[in-house]
Amino acid sequence: MTLFAKTPQPPYYAVIFSSQRSEGDHGYGKMAEKMVSLASTQPGFLGVESVRDEHGFGITVSYWDSLDAIRKWKANEEHLAAQDKGKTIWYENYITRICRVEKEYGLKEV
Repeated sequence: MTLFAKTPQPPYYAVIFSSQRSEGDHGYGKMAEKMVSLASTQPGFLGVESVRDEHGFGITVSYWDSLDAIRKWKANEEHLAAQDKGKTIWYENYITRICRVEKEYGLKEV
């Protein structure tokens, strides 16, 4: 099993979501799984990579084929509900960055 998203040749887009979790799960784990599953059905979704450390700091990078696909995902009703819970329950802080990937390379093929 690979932990790396299988992305096409650039260019494409990355949404980098860095977050600091609040104490306790409060349904976060199930919702996170649901959001990855839902995102993977959205037009333009290319993949996702996510990590979280023992202190609750995490980074999730989702990959998309266009800015329009990202806008549509941000506006998805179920995703909006999850965003609201994130703001009020699950996160102490977060930041979202959107980037255009121009080049990629690595040690091995993904």
